[in-house]
Amino acid sequence: MRLALAAIALTFAAPTLAAPGPKVVAASFAQLATPLPLPYDETANAKVDVAAARARAKAQHKLLLIDLGGNWCLDCRLLAGTMELPGLREFLAKKYEIVTVDVGRFDKNLDVAAKYGLKDHFGGGVPSVLIVDPKTDTLKNPGRTAALADARTLSPQALSDWLASWVR
Repeated sequence: MRLALAAIALTFAAPTLAAPGPKVVAASFAQLATPLPLPYDETANAKVDVAAARARAKAQHKLLLIDLGGNWCLDCRLLAGTMELPGLREFLAKKYEIVTVDVGRFDKNLDVAAKYGLKDHFGGGVPSVLIVDPKTDTLKNPGRTAALADARTLSPQALSDWLASWVR
């Protein structure tokens, strides 16, 4: 029941009429490589990293994907592990410039989130995924940034579909 409700919620968290994402090889998170990735560099300069990723995205005509989270967060690590799956990894590399931003326990790099209108616990927790148009530096998914904060209730394919839904 919880999985069904999460799938329904995810449907409303993505644009309508979106094509499904690349088919992923893992039917469940139990099939992801272990240990799960620790995707957030706790010593990185987030502002510099985001600015550089935005410049690359703009130059390469890609979207900017800013992944806000922490290595303590299971949902963040499941998302990172799913994004490393063959097929999805290649799709994401073609369509997005991806940058991860460590937010600690909601006490670090909050200025990056605030720049895009997020505050407190980012409207639902982490991971918060910001899909940004690099030309205008505006969110393409306002109100839907925390849609993957309960990633563990979804499937790897549902995550793939959500990530693909923002690409034209």
